[in-house]
Amino acid sequence: MRSCTLDKKVIYVDIDNTICTQVTDSKYENAKPWFENIEKINKLYNDNYIKYWTARCSTSGNDYYELTKKQLDKWGAKYHELSAGEKPFYDLLICDRTKRIEEI
Repeated sequence: MRSCTLDKKVIYVDIDNTICTQVTDSKYENAKPWFENIEKINKLYNDNYIKYWTARCSTSGNDYYELTKKQLDKWGAKYHELSAGEKPFYDLLICDRTKRIEEI
């Protein structure tokens, strides 16, 4: 993938509790969008490669890809790629390249 986007930075964006409410009962259809945060990511779309990356499916084994895609499209989220279930489940990510949505 990187070879196709050498002229653009690749930005991975989490979904739950970043651009929408976090659901605790795995009923992702109940997630509510935060349009202000979606707009922040949309502004990055033209100059970057946006990949929404979610842990949905990671621990349950259920396939939430289509539901997640429909939500992103309905909410007007601009993106180049969606990955559901490939993101590892973790409680804390420590990385020199990470930013919180509030920092964008």
